[in-house]
Amino acid sequence: MRVLGPVPFERVLTTFVRDNPYVPDEAYNTNDDAEENLCHAQLSLGRWYHVLLDRSDVLGIVLPWHMGEYGEFELIPPAGATVDEAVARLCELGSDYLTGNPACAAKLDHHAEGAPSPLYLSTRAIPGADYERLAVREGLVHLDGLHRVLAWVRAGRLDGDALVEAYVAMDAVMDVPGEGDGESTATAAAAGEPSLVRAGAGGAGPERRDRSAPAGPARG
Repeated sequence: MRVLGPVPFERVLTTFVRDNPYVPDEAYNTNDDAEENLCHAQLSLGRWYHVLLDRSDVLGIVLPWHMGEYGEFELIPPAGATVDEAVARLCELGSDYLTGNPACAAKLDHHAEGAPSPLYLSTRAIPGADYERLAVREGLVHLDGLHRVLAWVRAGRLDGDALVEAYVAMDAVMDVPGEGDGESTATAAAAGEPSLVRAGAGGAGPERRDRSAPAGPARG
């Protein structure tokens, strides 16, 4: 993980809302829940950093409970799973997941080629029902971006030197060489760094959930 610099929570939240608008009448839109996760992370940890993640960083991200948009198959158990484990689970289920969990599968297909946006993570589990039974509670823990990151890995978009942009909530003060403020990844690109997952085409829309569905975990 390369730390670009500290960022105020206001910028993190503004970026998230811009990229992930909550539209109440859109089916399977969980962006309000994800925004709540960010607020919990702010209250629990208090500091945010703009970072770049390589493939090994991304594969180790801990994902919380996810029922696959209330489909037939539970994608992530309450104890959690890494991105690597979740991708293996999707490969194991194959076409059955498309049939049994059509809403979740549609999100994965959408993000496989859509324009990327940052992931949102914390360095430990935050309060909330999705996180209370996590077996691994420290490291890089998902706040928002589950479907995005799984789609990118499955589509091969993290192969080679690709980097992923993320905002990470921490309670530690990081020693950042040069004290860059992480305004954008353009600085890294200009310095000869590998390109982000920004090679994809198309536009990424808001993640969606049927608001008539029962309460439970359904993060984007």
